[in-house]
Parts: sequence; structure tokens; C-alpha cells
Amino acid sequence: MSSEHTSKQFDADLEAIRASVLQMGGMVESQIKSAVESLVSGNVALMNRVIEDDHRVNAMEVKIDEACSQMIARRQPAAGDLRLVMAVIKTITDLERIGDEAEKISRMAKLLSQKQGFALPRYQEIKHAADIAVDMLRKSLDAFARLDVVLAAQVVRQDDQVDDEFRSIMRYLITFMMEDPRTISTSLEILFVAKAIERIGDHAKNMAEYVIYMVKGRDVRHITVDEIDEEIRE
Repeated sequence: MSSEHTSKQFDADLEAIRASVLQMGGMVESQIKSAVESLVSGNVALMNRVIEDDHRVNAMEVKIDEACSQMIARRQPAAGDLRLVMAVIKTITDLERIGDEAEKISRMAKLLSQKQGFALPRYQEIKHAADIAVDMLRKSLDAFARLDVVLAAQVVRQDDQVDDEFRSIMRYLITFMMEDPRTISTSLEILFVAKAIERIGDHAKNMAEYVIYMVKGRDVRHITVDEIDEEIRE
């Protein structure tokens, strides 16, 4: 009876950790959306809120990390359960970094909101790239919740789309700066925003790869997408 109770408590602790990760993911997704919305709309109050709320994401990372450390020390999980705990620790690190990128976008948005007299190029393209990155994050979280390796593999493939969008924005901004050197400062700030979105895509991809590791027990971070597909089919 004691063993059964211990097992049920262990499962409940694991489920609580999983739920906390999804809660943190929802918070980070909201941060990205608000950061991009503040950039496009010029809403300074929203920019400030994203910047000020970053500490909430950081606090959640610390809380979940402590819960994982306690579980390893007390429960000594093995096999699949250990992979889950290790994947959670890696996932919350990527989520915290996504939160940092959202804060960076809002900081750049504040600088751009102070610019006067210059056309601000490529906001629609920035928003499009951000929509792809947010979709990747949402799918990664769904894949984590359902242990869905097929969905996780889709996220890995999507990363190329975000990279392509970033390169397109960068090429345009270079042309913009060459045509009018007065726009160099503004264009570089927009480029920093585009790079932050590209990094969000990278972190979402990392999270998807951790899901495949949890389910399949293989680290797929340094293999091709085609090899990942083969791993999933096995």
C-alpha cells in the first residue's frame, strides 16, 4: 500500500511539473505577442509591461528547476521519467531565453517609438516572422503536452521558414541603409528585433527536439530533419 501511495505521489509530482511548464510556456507566448504588438502599434505602455513582466518568467524557471532538482534527489527517477525531468530542465531554459528575446523586442520598440521623421520599414515582415515563431512555440508546447513526436518534427522543419524570413528582412534593411545612410541606426534596431524573432524560432526548435528525446530516448539536436523523420518512423 505504501509503495502504491509513493507511486501515485510520484506521478502527481511529475504531472505538476508538466503543468507548470505549460503555464510558463503560455506566459512566454503572451510576452512575444505583446512585444510584437507594441512594436507595430507604438504602444509604449505595453512595451513597458513586457519589460517589467520578464521577472515573472525568470521566477517560474527557478521554481520549476527547484522542483526538478528535488524530484531527482528524492525520487531518483529512471528511464523515461528521468528523460522527462531532464527535458523539462532544458525546456524551461529555452522558455526563459524566449522571454528574454521578447523583452529585447520591447526595448528595441521603445527606441524605435522615439524616432521621428523616418519611415520604419519591414514591420509587416517582422510580424509575419513572429507569427511563424509563435506558431512553432505553440506546437512545441502541444507536442510536449501530448508527447507527439510527429508534431515536434514539424516544428523542426518550420525553423527554416523563420531563418528565410530573417535573411529576407536583413537583405531589405541593407538596401534601405545603402539608399539612405540616415536610416542606419533605425534599420539596425529593426534588425535586432528580427534577430530576436529568429532566436525565438531556434529555442522553439530546441524544445521540439527535447520532446523527441523524451519519447525516443535519442538526442536529435545534431542530425538532419530527414534523419529525425527516420527516427520517428522506427
